[in-house]
Amino acid sequence: MNFDLSEDEEMLKALAERFVVDHYDLDSRRAYLNEAHGFSPANWALLGELGLLAAPFDAELGGLSLDATGIATIFEALGRGLVVEPLVENILQAGRLFAATAPEALRDAWLPGLLDGSKRVAFAHAELGSRGSALWLETRATISDGGISLSGSKPFVPAGSGVDAYIVSARTGGAAHSLDEVAFYLVPAGSPGLTYRSWRMADGSMAVAIDLRDVVVDAGNRLDGGIAALAEIDDLVSLARSAEALGIMERLFAETQEYLRTREQFGSKLASFQAIQHRMVAQYTAIEQSRALLNLALVTWGEPDFHQAVLGLRAFVSPASIELGHEMMQFHGGMGVSDELIIGHGHKRLLVLSRWPDDPETALDRFAGNA
Repeated sequence: MNFDLSEDEEMLKALAERFVVDHYDLDSRRAYLNEAHGFSPANWALLGELGLLAAPFDAELGGLSLDATGIATIFEALGRGLVVEPLVENILQAGRLFAATAPEALRDAWLPGLLDGSKRVAFAHAELGSRGSALWLETRATISDGGISLSGSKPFVPAGSGVDAYIVSARTGGAAHSLDEVAFYLVPAGSPGLTYRSWRMADGSMAVAIDLRDVVVDAGNRLDGGIAALAEIDDLVSLARSAEALGIMERLFAETQEYLRTREQFGSKLASFQAIQHRMVAQYTAIEQSRALLNLALVTWGEPDFHQAVLGLRAFVSPASIELGHEMMQFHGGMGVSDELIIGHGHKRLLVLSRWPDDPETALDRFAGNA
């Protein structure tokens, strides 16, 4: 089976890698994380100019209609560079969900800005009562004189700082755990009754907790599709997160391999110690297994097995990436856990990728059909 990239995919990979080379080193990454919204607005605008923000969208909307291979290629390259710009959260998840479900008038008003980077939207869905992959929604949507009134709390909104709007999930009826009667609404960030509080995730990225108290939106801001539309988007989001994790694993492994070849102890290079060699081989094997599972997901794109293949990929990569991060930090000693080396930065990002939106145990349960 041929896993070589096409000419267009090679071009996208080279574009993402050039962006990393030109704009990312450790000091720059720290500076970007310390920006007001946890990433560089200048980089975001540049990604828009390069077409990387638009690439995951359908061609008729101004994108490149990327398939699973194209998406995985981009996010693996960005992961290897430990890029902090929130493409998964604001583009692949919120942006594609909006493009797939928004009424035509609303889509025409917002989509050009999403594609060129002048606007951002975030997905406000998870609530305190949810556990793992279970859907639990207490936020309510009721008909009011002025439109639709939303009330509830969304404490976990990654990349929600500084956005122009939130896609808010709310229940129009039924019990909090029911899959029925759930809808999504585009809520502009400045809407009366909407308040938010910013907080930092484990990898230093910004998230927000939002509260909605009788926030009124126009009926035209209701998005079509409901949970079914989200399920289709989530497979690609999970694939992208796993591809990003694989890129980070490769980066940490390469950095550690170089360190072991140069660092000496007891008069010998660390790489010459047999015990260390065995441990590095085990982690190399984990990377290759992750690559194989990613390839399995890619070749099932467009088939019924794609969903299960993505679940299997995530179920393996989530715990394997954390173990690799632990090993690479141990080889570096105390410096490995600090922000002075890329190892610590990468491991923190792997922690978030492996535990959001569910932990490795839940991911395995979902793959086994128990969740």
